[in-house]
Amino acid sequence: MAVASMSCVQLGLALSVHLFGQLGPLGVAGLRLGWAGVLLVVLVRPRPRDFTRRDLLACCVLGVVTAGLMLLFMLAVARIPLGTASALEFLGPLAVSIYGPGGGRRHWAGLAAIGVVLLTQPWHGGLDPAGLAFALGAGTCWAAYILLTQHVGDRVTGLSGLAVSLPVAGVVALLVAAPAALGKVTWSLLAIMLALAALHPVLPFSLEFLALRRLTATAFGTLMSLEPAIALLAGLLVLGQVPGPISAAGVLFVVSAGIGATRTGARAPAPHGHRGTAEEMS
Repeated sequence: MAVASMSCVQLGLALSVHLFGQLGPLGVAGLRLGWAGVLLVVLVRPRPRDFTRRDLLACCVLGVVTAGLMLLFMLAVARIPLGTASALEFLGPLAVSIYGPGGGRRHWAGLAAIGVVLLTQPWHGGLDPAGLAFALGAGTCWAAYILLTQHVGDRVTGLSGLAVSLPVAGVVALLVAAPAALGKVTWSLLAIMLALAALHPVLPFSLEFLALRRLTATAFGTLMSLEPAIALLAGLLVLGQVPGPISAAGVLFVVSAGIGATRTGARAPAPHGHRGTAEEMS
């Protein structure tokens, strides 16, 4: 599920880059999240009685973090290659894999870190400072997203938590994007953004909610090391961004770390009766 999620994310991002000239990165992110919120509300139809006050607050915070993640990353890929931006963003999940709950797999995180260094190649210099800052900011949001998604997914049944957090993310993103881009929207662009919203974030975020019920946040964070490799492939196939041999070596490192994480990262079964567990969902 996590690998399918990452593939949808990177394909959606690569396709979105072509729309930057029409809507800008903020407009693309805002419309995608806005449509995603509408789709989740219609498909899931969350009920207020399914939430405690604390659960609802956690969903809203997750929504704000999701908006930050999407907006910052879109600003990053407008300035630096998709594979490089994803590698820098991965530092957030890498921090979760090292310091988060359920640790004990630091050798996989170390292997992934080597891969990230090879993918970014900091010794060459010349990386756009704003793109670097946006990618690192997205990584911080991604680390928070992993922890909050697991918390919300464990406490709220099904995808109801996501059906609250994504509309919040959509509102926040549209408020940020409105001054710059929404005046350029056409009906054809609205239809395209609806399709892209289904590809990313609706499908991948739903898969991540389910995956985080089965993996520790630490193992999930390390598994995300596959994302820079998938981004590199998407950049090559969709955007024509050809990686060099050092980047290819980085791919091998992060893929190895991801395989290691999946073999050692299953979550222990939750106590019987815990809200939103896999047992309740079956």
